[in-house]
Formats: sequence, structure tokens, C-alpha cells
Amino acid sequence: MKIEEDNLKKQLENYKQYNYNNSPLWGDVRRTNGLMQTLFNNIKGDRLIWAIAALLAIFSFLPVYSAASNLAYISGNGDTFNYFIKHFVHLFLGFSIMYGVHKIPYRYFRGLSMVMIPVILVLLFITMFQSNPSESLTNAKRWISVPFVGFTFQTSTLASVVLMVYVARYLSKIKDRIVTFNETIIPLWLPVFLVLALILPANFSTAAIMFTMVMALAFLGGYPIKYLGLIVITGVAAFSIFILVAKAFPDAMPNRVDTWMNRIESFTNGEVTEADYQIEKAKIAIASGGIQGVGPGKSIQKNFLPQSSSDFIYAIIVEEYGLIGGLILMLLYLLLLFRIVIVSHKAETLFGKLLVIGVGLPIVFQALINMAVAVELFPVTGQTLPLISSGGTSIWMTCLAIGIILSVSAKRQEIKEQEENLDNPLEILSETI
Repeated sequence: MKIEEDNLKKQLENYKQYNYNNSPLWGDVRRTNGLMQTLFNNIKGDRLIWAIAALLAIFSFLPVYSAASNLAYISGNGDTFNYFIKHFVHLFLGFSIMYGVHKIPYRYFRGLSMVMIPVILVLLFITMFQSNPSESLTNAKRWISVPFVGFTFQTSTLASVVLMVYVARYLSKIKDRIVTFNETIIPLWLPVFLVLALILPANFSTAAIMFTMVMALAFLGGYPIKYLGLIVITGVAAFSIFILVAKAFPDAMPNRVDTWMNRIESFTNGEVTEADYQIEKAKIAIASGGIQGVGPGKSIQKNFLPQSSSDFIYAIIVEEYGLIGGLILMLLYLLLLFRIVIVSHKAETLFGKLLVIGVGLPIVFQALINMAVAVELFPVTGQTLPLISSGGTSIWMTCLAIGIILSVSAKRQEIKEQEENLDNPLEILSETI
């Protein structure tokens, strides 16, 4: 009797297991797990950088959707869900770019930068001299319309990534040579100043950040400091001449120089004027947030900040999630900087090291500037918060830069796996056979 009872229990368990394994629900679960496992197996590079980028992107939906109520009210349709979907599409395309780029061996970016520099110069030239009625009041010609697609593209953000890759390529090329200043003017500094000159009239803050990042990369790349001093002096002189020309011929670039001057003056004089409207509302938002914040979606100042979903989104985040949320977000960017330094340090070539620093450092630098503007530690610049602010071009180019960083770390991971396999006696035996 005992044996028959055990046999019946065993048959019942086998029957349950058979039905469980062959049920449609279990099949869907297994297919989903298999798809996720395949996806994770195809993701290479620094996993922590992937995690940070994913966390920033996921978190961005909350403040963007919250700030979208103001945009929906201004547009008149009152539909905030469209902005949510639009932001999702931007992030989906951005992470697709990141995934695709991180699969490309980073050595190919060396040649691509040389090909893209002329393309960038043409795009910036077209952007500078195009007629865009929506930007006629400020003369801030920063976007170019993409034919047959129906969206605009900010060419200066792409130019920033391409220029940093180009500078990293040249610095790695002269690493073992004693160079003179004259021989670096045309291959290195001429493209740099041409790109900056085409960006400067419409976007001073981006041009200034790019110049600073190029100087930092050149310093880290071992370019002689005495020559860097000459470049800084030349840059300041060229900018001064530009200001004088713009003042002498105000009709050529109306409002731009005056806008820069007003922002700097309002930042330094401490007086509250109409030009300080946005920064004052941002400070009110930050003060209202306190330690824990007023709660997701409960921001009041988003209804008064014109750029609540882009330039001043950090103020909305602090208002809704408090000082705790603001500090956690800052720590994520600092952790990203730490991982960028680690990946750069472990890269096997000088080009890889400079490439990671060149495209990675501007991401964190831009984030810190955006936060500094929100708390009035820096004049208003119009820089977005990477992977958080709404806007397709900013998200895509940030993902492009992170993809390049992951490409470098993926190569290091591949080499490490090969070394571990060669250290395995069974692997050596299989290679021999």
C-alpha cells in the first residue's frame, strides 16, 4: 500500500509539472525570460554606467510629465499625455542609439571624426544663416529643420561630440612627438575655432563650454601648457573682437550680445529685475521643496517657469522631491563621473582614454552647470539637464556620448574575458585541439 501511494503521488506531481511547463502562461514567461536574457547578454561595457543612464531616464518621466501641464496649458489643448509619449519616444530612440554605438569598436570613431568635421561645419553654416521665424526675436538660430521628417535638430550638440572625438584623435596621434605650435594650428586648432565661431553668435554658453572642455582635454592629453596659454589668449582676443563688431553693427545680430550682457549684469548686481524672472521663480521652487519636497506632480512654480521641463527642470525636481531628491540626483551624476574616470583609466590605448574623457566630461559638466543656474550660482545659460530634461537632440547626443564610452569599456571587457579564457587550462587545450 505504501509503494502504491508513493507511485500515485509521483504521478500526480509529474502531471502537475507537465501541465505547468506546457501551459500558455508559463510559455510566455519563459519566452520573456529568454528575451531578457538575450538582451542582457548582448549588453556590453560598464554595467554601472548602463544602470545610471537607465535610472536617470526612468526618473525623468516624473518631472517631465509634471512640468508638461504648463506646456499643455500654454499650447491650449490641455493634453499632457502627448508630452509623455514624446519624451518616451525621445528616450527610446536615444537608448537605441546608445545600444547601436556601443557595439561599434571605438577605433572606428577615429576615422569617423575626420569625416564628420566637414559635415558639421556645413550643418552649422546652414543653421547660422537659415531663416527661422520662431527664433527671429532673439536671433538664436540653433536648430535646423530635417526635411521629410518634421522635427528640428540642434546642430551644436552633435558638433560638441564630434569635436571632442576629433581632438582626442589628434592628441593621441602626437603623443610620442615633440610638437611645435605652428604645426598644430591647421590640423587641430583651425577646426576647433571654425566650429566655435559658427556656434558663438547663436549660443554663447555652448561655445564657452566646448572651448573649456577642449582646453581641459588638451591639458590631459599632454599638449604643452605654454601653447595652451597662447590659445586662451587668442580665444579671448577673438571673442573681444566679436563683441566689438556686434556692437558696431547691431543689425547683423540683434539682441544676442545685449542678452548675454543683461544676464551677466543681472547675475552680478544682485538686483531683482524683469530679466531675473525665471531664476527668482526657480529659487522659490527650491525653497518651497524643503527637505522632503511637496510630492510628485504637486509643484506650483512649474506653472510660472517658462522652461520648467528643460532648462529649469532641476528646480521643479527639488520642489517636488526636496533636498533629498536633488542631492540623490547630483550623486548619480558624480557617480557617472567616477565611472567615466575608471573606464578612461582602464582603456588600453591613449585614444581610448582621451575619448572617454572627451565625450564623458561634458555630460557631467553640463549637469552641474544646469544645477548651478537653478540655485543662482551661475548665470542663465540655457543648458539642459542630461537625460532628464525634455528635448530630443539633447537626449540623443547624450546617449551617443555614453554609447562611445560603453564602446571603450566593452573593448576592455572583451580583452579581460580573453585573458581569463587563456588562463583556463581547458580553454588552452581546446584552442590547441
